[in-house]
Amino acid sequence: MMKNLTLKDKLIVGFVALLVLGMATLWLMPAGLRKAPDITLTLLDGSSLSLASLRGKPVIVTFWATTCPGCIAEIPHLIDLHNKLASRGLNIIGIAMPYDRPDRVTELVKLRGLPYRIALDIQGDAVRAFGNVQLTPTTFVIDPSGRIVKQKIGEMDMQQVYTQLLPMLPTQQAALTSAIKG
Repeated sequence: MMKNLTLKDKLIVGFVALLVLGMATLWLMPAGLRKAPDITLTLLDGSSLSLASLRGKPVIVTFWATTCPGCIAEIPHLIDLHNKLASRGLNIIGIAMPYDRPDRVTELVKLRGLPYRIALDIQGDAVRAFGNVQLTPTTFVIDPSGRIVKQKIGEMDMQQVYTQLLPMLPTQQAALTSAIKG
């Protein structure tokens, strides 16, 4: 069939095929090709944390609100994930939405005993830096090189997250060797 096409027709077919392939690649590609924003967050205790300072370790950034039922339901799972993997290098940062009052955030953090870091985004800088986050929970998994490898709106499947994070963490032997050299 291609033998009967003119050179112009073959070029058009080739171009369309490349275009379709490119679009399919972009559509199916994970979010991991996007670099996480290099922002500095203000933590609940008033200190600052630069996301860039966490390079070399996996990071979960989750945007949440005290009035969000899905966010509240996810807290025990995030605590469990923190308790299991923080010692191996995982960082979890909860970013309270700009509309959430700091006193309510502080109250909920104390009530639930959140062991991971909580940032206030009073001016909405983090919301904008991560692509104008509107819905909560919205969670980003960032690999050690600083690339977003997963973005999820709504509650996460923690087993999938755990499975995705494990290869990013140093093995026990590597962590032990690093601690000994330390």
